[in-house]
Amino acid sequence: MHYVQPVCRSCGESRLTPTLALGNMPLANRLLTDEQLQTQEPSYPLELVLCPTCALVQITETVPPEELVCDDVDFSRYSDATARGARQLSGQIIASQKLRPTSLVVEIASHDGSRLQGYQQADIPVLGIEGAANVAEVARGRHGVPTLCHFFDKELAAQLEGCGQPADVVHVHNRLAHAPDLNGFVAGLRIVLKGSGVAVIEVPYVKDLIDQVEFDAIYHEHLSYFSLTSLVRLFDRHRLIVHDVERTGYEGGSLRLFVGRTGRSSGRVEHLLAEEKAWGVDRTAIYLNFGQRVERLRHELIALLRQLKSEGRRIAAYGASAKGSTLLNYFKIGREMVDFVVDRNTLKQGRYTPGTHLKIHSPAKLVEDKPDYVLLLSRNFADEILVQQADYRQRGGRFIIPIPSVKVA
Repeated sequence: MHYVQPVCRSCGESRLTPTLALGNMPLANRLLTDEQLQTQEPSYPLELVLCPTCALVQITETVPPEELVCDDVDFSRYSDATARGARQLSGQIIASQKLRPTSLVVEIASHDGSRLQGYQQADIPVLGIEGAANVAEVARGRHGVPTLCHFFDKELAAQLEGCGQPADVVHVHNRLAHAPDLNGFVAGLRIVLKGSGVAVIEVPYVKDLIDQVEFDAIYHEHLSYFSLTSLVRLFDRHRLIVHDVERTGYEGGSLRLFVGRTGRSSGRVEHLLAEEKAWGVDRTAIYLNFGQRVERLRHELIALLRQLKSEGRRIAAYGASAKGSTLLNYFKIGREMVDFVVDRNTLKQGRYTPGTHLKIHSPAKLVEDKPDYVLLLSRNFADEILVQQADYRQRGGRFIIPIPSVKVA
């Protein structure tokens, strides 16, 4: 097989530094049906590298987008915290941008339209752009959100520009990391954005990923892992300015950027850039040490699970998430350690986890089946899940939280 040396998705640099190799892995969001268990499951290399020129952390393999979202069941409505945050943010943006019924709010990768409903309730016109056909149909049919079924790129941006109404606000939440063509995506963003408009962009923060050993956030959908440094360099190339930045707790630690075509950067932008430089955002040692810490975590968790199984304890898992898939497959945790998985998303129930083929059930099974321990795979919603599962915990059940260090709650 001919091997082509990958280049940086942002700046084109060919000298990329390997930092963590996870081996061949299944697609983290490809939950299996009974029929699919009988067929060969595809897997692809998963390797993390650092660009020493622009500081972008990225994986080397690009799986075609249509393979990644052809059966998307990860609807945003299943997190109460996500829904509350979306309502609060839309209210803030309506006020700060002085939006009116003549304005337009666009969301790229709009999922089931939940994030745009706050604007609709304020009579602000909206448009969703969603690549998964079944999810786009839910947005249109169930939530009444006008939605284009399309992957966003520069060509689609040009078509939207031809309609004559640029966007006052463009939301991009956890989509930029999925873009195979980063420069085409950002160029398209500039095209659809009004001169006085703002793009609200959220990405998982690579510094939190490294500091908190969040290796489970690495999977094939996530092509890029951003610092503010790498983002500023990317946006500079397309004459876009990062006006402001916030750190949020979403997805285990994220950046929320406010980006425009004109204006200046705030003091918070400059402060975080300086903090990243002092941390070593473009230094290889930081990322190599990360790989060593992942290995220590693997040994610690496996030792605990083996001990519990030797004592006759029964173990389940909570969260049929992409993060859970990475952890289970890289740590090689399967049926010999975990009996089943539960998830609140009804569309996931009845399917099987990628690679490990664990059956997914409703969370009610925890009370019905009474496993002694539950391995928490959706750790970014840990507080919310522990509250929801108060009945199970009151009956003596305990949760194993594996990241950033193994603890039992």
